[in-house]
Amino acid sequence: MEVLSSRVLVHPRDRERSTAFYRDVLGLAVHREFPGGTVFVLGGGFLEVSGDSAVDPSPATAVWLQVRDLAATAAELVQRGVRVLREPRREPWGLDEMWIADPDGLRLVIVEVPADHPLRSDQRSSKPGKTRSTTASA
Repeated sequence: MEVLSSRVLVHPRDRERSTAFYRDVLGLAVHREFPGGTVFVLGGGFLEVSGDSAVDPSPATAVWLQVRDLAATAAELVQRGVRVLREPRREPWGLDEMWIADPDGLRLVIVEVPADHPLRSDQRSSKPGKTRSTTASA
């Protein structure tokens, strides 16, 4: 299978409320709008808010959003009135994470990849056990 693009689909209880949250509160750029939905840019992918749902999102589902500076992002989100489900902290796997939720309770994991984390290393090294540092983020 050759994947050319990717998109997370969110079917909210109140589409206008969720669209306003992603656009105005999180500040995501709008990729396109169409009758019944809005597509937002998520780094190398997209988030589509469309349709509607009568059920809450599954607690087993989360959207992972990588940012450059978690502390600054956390402060900005709190200032904008976003309810923090879990404060920023270093996880056992080495990533700095915080959790927030969209208006329907969909968990959004906000992540910063520390400079020394393996996700910031080029794993294609020709010698086993050695990595080449890169400036690109995961």
